[in-house]
This record gives sequence, C-alpha cells and structure tokens, in this order.
Amino acid sequence: MPRDASNPRHYRYYSLLMAAFVTVLLCSNLIGPGKACLLPLPFELPWIGAALTFGAGNIFFPISYIFGDVLTEVYGYARARRVIWAGFGAMIFAAIMCWVIILLPVDPAEAHNERLQPAIELVFGNTWRIVAGSIMAFWAGDFANSYVMARMKVWTRGKYLWTRTIGSTIVGQGIDSALFYPIAFLGIWEPGTMIKVICFNWFFKTAVEAVMTPVTYAVVGWLKRAENEDYYDHRTDFTPFSLQD
Repeated sequence: MPRDASNPRHYRYYSLLMAAFVTVLLCSNLIGPGKACLLPLPFELPWIGAALTFGAGNIFFPISYIFGDVLTEVYGYARARRVIWAGFGAMIFAAIMCWVIILLPVDPAEAHNERLQPAIELVFGNTWRIVAGSIMAFWAGDFANSYVMARMKVWTRGKYLWTRTIGSTIVGQGIDSALFYPIAFLGIWEPGTMIKVICFNWFFKTAVEAVMTPVTYAVVGWLKRAENEDYYDHRTDFTPFSLQD
C-alpha cells in the first residue's frame, strides 16, 4: 500500500538491508583497491586497447547502488538517507582504523611481523587523497542516486522501475567517478588516462546495474509485499543533512 507521510512503524528487513549495504561498501573500498586486475580482450577497443585494467573493488561496488535503489524505492529517500550516513560513518571509521593499525609499533619478537607489516601497509595504506576521494565520491554519488530515484518515482507514478534504477545510477555513478579519480590521481595520471578511466568505470558500473535489473525487480517486489510498503516522496525534505524519517 503506497504511503506518503512518515510513520514510526517497524520494518522487518530494513536493518538487514542497511547491514548488507555497509558490508558491501566497506569490502569494495577496503579489499578491492588492494588488487589491480588485467583482463585480456579478444580484440582491441578504442581508448582501452587489447587489455582491460581495473580495480577489483569495481566488481562489487555497484552492488551498493543496487541496495540504494531498493531502499529508496521501497522505504523512501529519508530512510535511504539514514543508510547512506551509516555507510559514510563506517568508511570514516574504517579509514581511521587502518591508519592506527598501520602506525602501531610491531612486536619484534614475532618473526612474521617482518612480512606482515609491509603487506598491511600495501593493502590498507591508501594515501589520504584516495581515502578522501572515496569518501567524498561515495557521499555525493549515493545521495544523487537516491534523490533521482525518489523524484523519478513520483514523476513516473511508480511505473517503469527500470528507468529509475538505470537513470539514477547514470547520475550517481557519473558523479562518483567524476569526483573520485581527479581527487585521488590528479597530477599523477595523464589527463587522457584520467578521462579514459572515468568513462570506463562510469559505463561499467551502469552496465552492472542494467544487467542486474531483473534481480532488482524481484527483490523490490518481494520487499514491498513483505513490508506492506511502497513509499512515495511527495512531501519529503531532500536535504542530505538530516537523519529524520
């Protein structure tokens, strides 16, 4: 049943979706950047060449946008906003935790520390620019994604879900890529390389959303029935600086 006004009711699966969203976000930003992948192509592509290089985190990061779409579609922008802030806080805490653990002095009596410390620094010792870029790009991109999703639902009167999931991802992932790579690598990469990487990642992440559309339809439909909720953001305050429902 569609709802327009905020209500204090309890949802059975909202907290689980929040936990899943934060888990995917942290894993893609902590584990993924530690490995660069090279995928040979059967033919040469313009701008890309005969091999595709990408960070492993790009495979899983688009899943967080799918969670964001599901949350906004079912529960509305305000509740999705709370999840985005939870992810934002988790990323900041994880960055601080990585920094502290790297700086803690190792025990010289443990021989394996001589091998372990360099590995920890390599995998989790991202520069401040990469950390700042990840956090800022996530914040801006996810809020843009949720805003477009919520507004398009009202415009389309709840029809054509695929236009909202793909359209919001085009905007959100575009902002994410356009912010992250310049913040993290401007002055390090050549401008041409920067543009290629931004365009490819934008396309790749949007393509993942498009391919996963049938799954999104199934999850959204099941959740709406299970939660008896189908929220429309007619009177929502779309400021990102709030935690209120």
